[in-house]
Amino acid sequence: MSLGNSCLSSLAPLIKFFSNHPKRKMAYVVTENCIKCKFTDCVEVCPVDCFHEGANFLAIDPDECIDCALCVPECPAEAIFAEDDVPDGQRKFIVLNATLAKVWPVIAVRREPLADADQWNGTPDKLDQLVH
Repeated sequence: MSLGNSCLSSLAPLIKFFSNHPKRKMAYVVTENCIKCKFTDCVEVCPVDCFHEGANFLAIDPDECIDCALCVPECPAEAIFAEDDVPDGQRKFIVLNATLAKVWPVIAVRREPLADADQWNGTPDKLDQLVH
C-alpha cells in the first residue's frame, strides 16, 4: 500500500516515540531520492545490519548504525546524508527511517535496483510514492 495518510496514522505511535525520544541519535539517514530507486550498493559495504528494506525504499536503523559513512559514497542516488547534513526539506526522513527500520526486515546483501530506478532517480516530491 502507498504510504498515504492512513499508513502514516498507523505508524503514529512509533513516529511520536522517535520524534520525542531524547537519546535517539541517527548517524546516517536515507532520504527521498531512494524512493522508487532502491539501489542497494550501500548495503553491501555496511559492516553492520543497519539497513532495512521496504518495497521501494531503504531505511537506516539508528540503533545499529555505527557512523562509519561507508554507505554515503556508494549510493548512486546520493540519497544518504549524515543526520546533521540532511537538507531542510528532507528532515522528516530522520524520523521516518527510525520508524520504518523497526517494522521492515534487515537487508544485508546487494540486490538489483528497481526496474525503473534510473527513471525515478532525481525525481523530486516522491514521498507519496513510498510503499509501506
